[in-house]
Amino acid sequence: MNKIRLQALIEASFFAAFALILDLLPSIKIGPWISISFAMVPIFILAFRWGITVSFISGFIWGLLQLATGDAYILTFLQFLIEYFIAFAFIGFAGLMYKPIQRAFFKEQNKVKGIGFAVLAVFIGSVARYFWHFLAGVIFWAEYAPEGMSPILYSFIVNGSTMAGSAILCSIVLILLLSAAPRLIQRKGVNFK
Repeated sequence: MNKIRLQALIEASFFAAFALILDLLPSIKIGPWISISFAMVPIFILAFRWGITVSFISGFIWGLLQLATGDAYILTFLQFLIEYFIAFAFIGFAGLMYKPIQRAFFKEQNKVKGIGFAVLAVFIGSVARYFWHFLAGVIFWAEYAPEGMSPILYSFIVNGSTMAGSAILCSIVLILLLSAAPRLIQRKGVNFK
């Protein structure tokens, strides 16, 4: 059991670093605040491979790495906690679909069903992450809303657009990866009945 835990922590750290590297690549920019990328893909792969706990840890590490590289916008300590530690960790909610994904790919040998669950998991993890960005947008970034626009609507538009675009892009990348190499998410010795 300790080997599995150590392996999971090593993978969580590695995948967090990989997500950071992908985050440094140019992304699709729509205005000053909307940025669409596929940087969450490594955390999703980890969620499909290990489940919610390990992917939460990996997302948390990714948020910490954002600070270490100076890629964090910090207004207040609470905003920093919400947007970098909590929000990034919540990508791990994709791990809620871990068992159905594993069962579909490796017990039932049904790639289509497995990919369907994977896409659903991407949207679960994306919504969980961007809920916290939305909340921070309403609380901390309200002054950037155009004059006369509700900060709630502004945060919903900015964060909702980013979430939807990133979720779609991550889904496309994962469909391609899992179609070609489902072994990316397979753990040896795990049996789903």
